[in-house]
Amino acid sequence: MKKNKKLAVLLLTLIVLSTGCTKYLSDGDKKKIINEVTGQSLTSNILCLPEDEDLLKIYEENKENMDVDYEGLNPCPEYKPSDVKYNNLWETLFVKPLAYIIIKLGVFVSNYGLAVIILGLLIRLILFPFTKKTMMQSENMKKAQPELQAIQRKYGNAKDQATAMQMSQELMMVYKKYNISPASGCLVPLIQLPILLAFLEAINRVPAIFEGNFLTLQLGTSPFVGIKNGNYLYILLIILIVATTYFSYKNTMNTSTGNKEQDKQMEMTMKFMIVFISVASLSLPTALALYWIVSNGFMILQTLILKRDKDENKNKNTGRVVGNSKKRGK
Repeated sequence: MKKNKKLAVLLLTLIVLSTGCTKYLSDGDKKKIINEVTGQSLTSNILCLPEDEDLLKIYEENKENMDVDYEGLNPCPEYKPSDVKYNNLWETLFVKPLAYIIIKLGVFVSNYGLAVIILGLLIRLILFPFTKKTMMQSENMKKAQPELQAIQRKYGNAKDQATAMQMSQELMMVYKKYNISPASGCLVPLIQLPILLAFLEAINRVPAIFEGNFLTLQLGTSPFVGIKNGNYLYILLIILIVATTYFSYKNTMNTSTGNKEQDKQMEMTMKFMIVFISVASLSLPTALALYWIVSNGFMILQTLILKRDKDENKNKNTGRVVGNSKKRGK
């Protein structure tokens, strides 16, 4: 298990190191240029040209300070991943394709906010087999806990190599018995993290996305700026972010490991994440907030459906056992 954790950390480190982060546009005095409508710092390494004339003018005036070949950029609806030269694997594999899909979906449905929601649902559908497997692993881990704890008590803090190897073999036998793969729990977060970061990059680097609107919400505006400007619908956005995060984590807690110490750690992590996301949600672009809400909402619904199916199967199996017992009694 330690080896799997090290591998997960290594993969995440490689992703972070290869990330082509958003760079911000500065004027001659090296001060960040702010979009007065959204309160967002303008991006200097945009992937395509904005549609708003005022915004286009700002970029025209500051093109010498940009981290991209401004003259080679196309309007966002005409964007192709090959338009911007290769920088790194992160940008090539995640950011550019994701930006392209959002743009094409946005043009098709005539709304970039709706495009983000649709794409969020599609990603969750693609990840469904992995999340389902992770949930099943959690249930199996809960069943295996008494045997795992018995092995840990048996060997205690084994220091010599032979005893540690024997303990490891017995643990692996229990994992095999309950069909548990220790690495599978890291799989969904490992897939999700680069997608979430790529969403943020795409939103920041595609002007057409942060120029757009969904209902009365401006996609590039953060809730903090929106509320400050008098649009109190952004309060509802924050409530939805916090609520969906809470219920998503709560459902995860319900599939606990059966280990009191681990469950306590999970509960502390849940509380920390809810507080952290509540604070962070104030500065998230609305487009990313929409993705987060839809993604969590889908996960909550998925968890409820899987739990219902599990309970139905359990009741059916119980019914069969009772029925067979009655027949034998006759």
